[in-house]
Amino acid sequence: MAAKLLLAGDVGGTKTNLAIFAMDEKTRRLELLRNKRYVSAEFDSLNAIALRFLGKGDEKIHSACFGVPGPVRNNRAQPTNLKWEVDALTLRADLGIASVHLLNDLAANAYGITELAETDFVTLQDGLKNASGNRCVVSPGTGLGEAGLFWDGHKYRVWACEGGHADFAPRSEIENELLAYLQTRFGHVSNERIISGQGLTNIYAFLRDTAKFPQLPEVAEEMKTTDIAKVITKHAEDGSCPMCMQTVEIFAHCLAMEAGNFALRAMATGGVYLGGGVPAKLIWKLKAPAFREAFNAKGRLEPLMESMPVKVILNDQAALLGAARYAFDMLEEA
Repeated sequence: MAAKLLLAGDVGGTKTNLAIFAMDEKTRRLELLRNKRYVSAEFDSLNAIALRFLGKGDEKIHSACFGVPGPVRNNRAQPTNLKWEVDALTLRADLGIASVHLLNDLAANAYGITELAETDFVTLQDGLKNASGNRCVVSPGTGLGEAGLFWDGHKYRVWACEGGHADFAPRSEIENELLAYLQTRFGHVSNERIISGQGLTNIYAFLRDTAKFPQLPEVAEEMKTTDIAKVITKHAEDGSCPMCMQTVEIFAHCLAMEAGNFALRAMATGGVYLGGGVPAKLIWKLKAPAFREAFNAKGRLEPLMESMPVKVILNDQAALLGAARYAFDMLEEA
C-alpha cells in the first residue's frame, strides 16, 4: 500500500514552518521527508511560501493542513500579527491540492500530542497511573494559546478556543497590583498579557515602575540589545537578578492558576500539556513544588486536580505533526 504524502504547515507571525510527511497507511505512522522554515514577513501570502517550498511540484501531495494563529472560520483565517489572510480555497487552486484545511495553531498542537514519544515530555505531576479522559493544552509563547481534546470513547477530537484572551484573575495582593498597573496601560487585561513571552516583559515592567525592586544596571543594559524575556529567564535561573527572579515567580504562579482553571473547564483527567516556547525554558522553575501547589489549589476539587498528569511539551514540531495527522484524517473521512 503506497504512502500518502501530506503537506503540513505551522504558520506564525515571525516564522512559518512547512514540511512534507509520508503516512504509511498500514503502520499509520508519520515520516518526515523534508521541512523548511521561512520568515513570514518576507512573503505576501501563505500561498507564496507554500509554492516556494514545493518548488517544481514533483511530489504528488494528497492532502494539506496549516495551523494558523487566531480563529478559523469557514476555512479562512486572519493570522495574528500578519497582514495577509489565509484562505483554503485559494490554496487549493494555487497549489493544485484537492484537500486543503486550516486549523487554529493550538488545535494543530493538540492533534500533535498523540504523535509524540514519552521522551518529548517532561512530567511536572504524575497524576493517576493510566489516566484517561479529556486532555487540554495551554501554550505560552509569543501569546497564550489554549485547546482541548475531547475523548469520545474511541479517539481524541480537538476543539480550539481563544481562552488566552479571557480576563486575568489575580489571586494575591501583588497580582492585584499587577492587574491595576496593566489596566492603566491596556484597559482590558487578558491572561495573555501576563502568561506569555510579552507577559514576562509586562511583569518585569510592573516591578520596575512600582519600585518593588531596584533595577540592576547591567541587566537594563543587556535588555537594550537582547530579547527582554530571554534576559529575564537567564538572570532568574542563575539567581543574579532579584527582580528577574520575582518576575518568573509571578509568571509561574499565574501559569499554574490558568492551567488549572482550563483543566477544570475541560475536565482534563487524561492530562494537561504545557506547550509553547516559554515553559520549555522554565523547566527548572515549573518542577518546583510551588507550581504544583498553585495548579492543584482548587478548594474542594484539589483531589481531582492532583489526579491529572501535567507535562511540558519539549518537541517544537508538535504543531507540524498535528497538522499532518489532521490532513490524513480529512483524507480518510473524504
